[in-house]
Amino acid sequence: MRNSAGIRYGYLWVTLVLFLGSLVGHWFFAWFAFVAEQQTHGEPAEAARYFIEVSRDTLENWQSEFLQLIWQVAGLSFLFYVGSPQSKEGDDRREEKLDSILAKVDPGGK
Repeated sequence: MRNSAGIRYGYLWVTLVLFLGSLVGHWFFAWFAFVAEQQTHGEPAEAARYFIEVSRDTLENWQSEFLQLIWQVAGLSFLFYVGSPQSKEGDDRREEKLDSILAKVDPGGK
């Protein structure tokens, strides 16, 4: 018997592994770039300074990528929910079908 919870949450686990893998990889290779940059300027590579720079870069990336995507999904969902013109197209078609059905059921009625 298969574990349905494992299948149900498989996408979550794969996404989490990919996310953490990319985050660890980013921070790992950023360390080498930071050390090389510090050596170029003749300064020591300090972990605290590295942490601040990489945190800033990571948050800038998330702001430009993830927050933009979240706004697109959440914003479009909200606008669809409140009844933007795009969301009413489906309602107009349903009303036409309902009117057509009602006309066939009761041709003389209103």
